[in-house]
Amino acid sequence: MYRKEYPRPNFVRKEWLNLNGEWDFRFENEDWQKINVPFAYQSKLSGINDNKPCNMVWYKRKFKIPYNWKDKSIIINFGAVDYHCKVYVNEKMVGEHIGGHTSFSFDITKNLNWNEEELIVEVYDPWDDETIPRGKQYWIENPSSIWYKRTTGIWQTVWIEPINFINLKYVKFTPDIDKGEVCIEFEVPRIEKDLEAEITISFKGQLVVKDTINIIEKYNKRSIDLFNKKIFRTFNHGSGWCWTPENPNLFDVKIKLIKDDETLDEVYTYFGMRKIHTEKGIVYLNNRPYYQKLVLDQGYWPEGLLTAPYDEDFKKDIELAKKMGFNGCRKHQKVEDPRFLYWADKLGFIVWGEMPSNAEYSSVAVERLIKEWIEVINRDYNHPCIVAWVPLNESWGIPRVGRDEMEQHHSLTMYHLTHSLDKTRLVISNDGWELTKTDICAIHNYNHGSKYENEKYQYYLKSLQNKENILVSQPAGRRIYANGFKNEGEPIMLTEFGGIAFDKKHPQGWGYTSVSSEEEFLEDYERIIDAIYNSDIIFGFCYTQLTDVEQEVNGLLTYDRKPKCKLEEIKRINEKYRHNIVY
Repeated sequence: MYRKEYPRPNFVRKEWLNLNGEWDFRFENEDWQKINVPFAYQSKLSGINDNKPCNMVWYKRKFKIPYNWKDKSIIINFGAVDYHCKVYVNEKMVGEHIGGHTSFSFDITKNLNWNEEELIVEVYDPWDDETIPRGKQYWIENPSSIWYKRTTGIWQTVWIEPINFINLKYVKFTPDIDKGEVCIEFEVPRIEKDLEAEITISFKGQLVVKDTINIIEKYNKRSIDLFNKKIFRTFNHGSGWCWTPENPNLFDVKIKLIKDDETLDEVYTYFGMRKIHTEKGIVYLNNRPYYQKLVLDQGYWPEGLLTAPYDEDFKKDIELAKKMGFNGCRKHQKVEDPRFLYWADKLGFIVWGEMPSNAEYSSVAVERLIKEWIEVINRDYNHPCIVAWVPLNESWGIPRVGRDEMEQHHSLTMYHLTHSLDKTRLVISNDGWELTKTDICAIHNYNHGSKYENEKYQYYLKSLQNKENILVSQPAGRRIYANGFKNEGEPIMLTEFGGIAFDKKHPQGWGYTSVSSEEEFLEDYERIIDAIYNSDIIFGFCYTQLTDVEQEVNGLLTYDRKPKCKLEEIKRINEKYRHNIVY
């Protein structure tokens, strides 16, 4: 088994060679064996399924480049390799990349012999280094509580593509629904005389724009009027052109580089017209109040860990969440595969993009986090499904941020850095508590207790009742805002709560509270959802969590995506207060 779909859905070229499949693999000081790429050696689908700690691993395989590619530049692409990767082709190093969650590419043309080529990938992943952004990957050998197995090495698709020496480096779309325009930026690193870019934009098969630009500079920027002062295109009652979870409208784009009537490069992509902003304590989607009903999604699979076994699995997770009445997810402590974001764009599913945290604070940790976070934003900028960025979570990596000015400056830096790279999305400075400057007051509170703990539940209800009570609460023994900061009118959302454990097969599994039957599960879920809906100030939530993960059994679905109760009952509860949502 290996992943066969084109891995970069918002920057597609027709010609490519998939290098997934069987590779040679070696642990440090051990013999070579076989591994199934792109699955990490800790996973079942890798064919190795060994959780032992190992700092260094090596991959090796042979491949052949089609001979008709010989007049092109040959690029090798990696979806993600955790953590520090060095790549060699025919015993010569072609490049290295540090960061376990983002994509990277190298030009290997000069290293080819145009016969049988040898590729070696060396990976350094120090398993107990707490300054590495690792998210839920545990730095202790065996997973426990909320921490899971590690992922070492290649865990997303590896592929090769031929491109012309004159090519598109990137394309960036910035929608502006107020003006009805989309700003298109792209770069052509090498230009020649009489070079043109042809941009074709269509909507549901209808041609909207066909524009030709003379390329005289490497960097190019154009604004294109899409709505053309037609009101039916602006608003989204099923017939408009904007993107929402209810109507996930997308524009298809083809960009060609042409010289003397010859196509030198051709890229297929897409974008959505979408705006997210806040005003007077309310979140607006496309200038209309929008109540977010999110589910926490860890993005793990029992046989593939961080890697979905099939592309269809991404689609299935989104469809199951939507069937339960959720309109989005917070991707928790994981930079998700672009294929998931593609399906979220296409099916209509809000995503909060989150950076996996390091555990401890240091100058090295700051440098590592910032470098990789910039790569995350640049890679995923064009996905309309992403409406918020979460660079920090629950003071992980900044454990003293409540009072430490240095760590507060880091939180502020991540907030302002993110906005300096992306003006189109909201930014949450430290999701959970001890917030600094932030666009949403994102609070985590699991203190709802069981149905038998009425006193605890009443205190929980009181803490959610109004703004004053919420902002003075300390649900994890930490204040909502760090010292010196306060709520400045930003909307308040409960972005982690619930975590009800229920699994008859694993009654000792971990969760925040537990129940013993489907009926009790639904009763408890309705109880804690009602507490939110009865609040006068909370404007959206994120329930923990979509699926069980390893020892955690607090999902709405089991680890292998089986519903624990009727999905329509969860949807009924989630939609009890439909008037809170304005489409």
